[in-house]
Amino acid sequence: MAREPKARRPRVRKTAPTVRERQIAAAQEQSAPAKTRRISSAAARPLRAMKLSERRPVKAAGRVLSPLRWLGSKIVPKYLVNSWREVRLVIWPARRETWRLTLAVFIFAIVFGALVAGVDKGLDEVFKKVVLK
Repeated sequence: MAREPKARRPRVRKTAPTVRERQIAAAQEQSAPAKTRRISSAAARPLRAMKLSERRPVKAAGRVLSPLRWLGSKIVPKYLVNSWREVRLVIWPARRETWRLTLAVFIFAIVFGALVAGVDKGLDEVFKKVVLK
C-alpha cells in the first residue's frame, strides 16, 4: 500500500505595500481624530433607522434623482469616472514644493539644451572640416 504524496498548497507571499498605500496609511495616522463625533442628523442615519415621517422626503428625492443618475452613468464614460476617482487619491504637493520642482525642471531644460547645442555645434564644425573639405 503506497501512500500518495500530499498535494502541496501554494505558498502565499505577502506583497510589499505600494507607495500610495503607505501614503494613505500615513495620512490616516496623522489625521486620526482623538475623539469621534456622533452625527445625529436624520440624513446621516440609514434609511431603515429613520422614522417613517423622515423617510418620505428621502425616498421622494431618490425617485426624482434616479433617472438623472441613470442618465449620467450612460452619458459619462467609465474612463472619466475612474480618472476622477484616481485624481481624488492624489496627494498634491504644497505651493512651495511645486515652485521648487518647477524651477528644477527649467534649470534642467536650460542645461540640457545648452549641452545639445554644444554637441551640435561641435559636430557641425567636424562635418565642415572633414566631409566638405
